[in-house]
Amino acid sequence: MKRRFIQCDVFTDTPYKGNPLAVVVDGEGLSDQQMQQFANWTNLSETTFLLKPQNPKADYKVRIFTPQIEMPFAGHPTLGSCAAWLDADGTPAEPGKVIQECQIGLVEIDISNSPPAFTAPDTRSEPLSDAEASHLAAIINVPSEKVFSAVMLDNGPQWLVLELDSAATVLGIDANKISGEAVVSAGGRGVSCLGVLGAYAHGTNNSSNQHVDFEVRLFASEAGIVEDPITGSLNAAIAMWLDSESRLAEKTLVSQGTALGRSGRLLIRRLGSADIQIGGQSHILIRGEVDI
Repeated sequence: MKRRFIQCDVFTDTPYKGNPLAVVVDGEGLSDQQMQQFANWTNLSETTFLLKPQNPKADYKVRIFTPQIEMPFAGHPTLGSCAAWLDADGTPAEPGKVIQECQIGLVEIDISNSPPAFTAPDTRSEPLSDAEASHLAAIINVPSEKVFSAVMLDNGPQWLVLELDSAATVLGIDANKISGEAVVSAGGRGVSCLGVLGAYAHGTNNSSNQHVDFEVRLFASEAGIVEDPITGSLNAAIAMWLDSESRLAEKTLVSQGTALGRSGRLLIRRLGSADIQIGGQSHILIRGEVDI
């Protein structure tokens, strides 16, 4: 059966420099197996399927798949799916706001400002032990003294996160030498996604003219992703964690994907003491049909 298909590039100002997303607009009637098989075939970090919402407050429902597993929530699929839904003539019930339904519940997407941004979901944080942090540092071949902090974050997906001493240390990690099985055993928590972040010395990324605050990378080989170009849900969890420690500025610009030759840019907006928004541009690159 032919279904509408859109491919977009998310979290970048420059098309083909962000994180690609495949969106099957007409996802109704597909089985779990068909969705997973198609996501495995696209071999992108995520593929989404748009469905009729079950919650009356939602504009649409999305299911999110990596090549290997279904995700309860993810950031670049949230903004990319929203862009695809709007491009396919979706009309939000409330102007300027799109309500997405996914496994973690309802996610609000603000389309009234540029760039569009979703509200970061609640995040649980738990410090890692010194032994866990040291083990993870060894896996990425970084000296323990370069690890400033280590936490597990949970905002639907779960992340092991190391904050390193600098963006340069983050960019020096060789992703091909990281074992997902080793990450799971190191954390001892069944979590295979390892995120790292490091601050730029003066908030400036020397590879661009933009004022950039952090470099972030994500390694998730157990989920079928050696390294993700740019990860909204991880950055949302990091933002909520930094905010809980009173370390989040009103606006923070994150760079991700540099080591992959991408130019991912993610804007974190702190709205008073209430919401934290995770924003980025999406570009529609392909419109067509697929036979699933």
